[in-house]
Amino acid sequence: MQYRIKEEKVKNEIELLKSISETKRELYIANKNFETAEAELIDYYSYQIKANKSKLDYLIKQVKEKGIEVNMINNLKIQTQNIEAI
Repeated sequence: MQYRIKEEKVKNEIELLKSISETKRELYIANKNFETAEAELIDYYSYQIKANKSKLDYLIKQVKEKGIEVNMINNLKIQTQNIEAI
């Protein structure tokens, strides 16, 4: 039973880290698109940038509240491989 709880916790942490990575990617793309946007799309990309920044701030807050540290990412990768192997 305790193993299942730990496994679920690890999966949730991995999903959170994946969300951060994806949001960073979306923010990067929105910034690049903003740089080359035609006048009609400037507002659209600026809203995307603002939304992605807000989402990233929220996700980082969640990471801090859960006590996930950057150096834990490698440990999570290892643990994920172990879980998938089981």
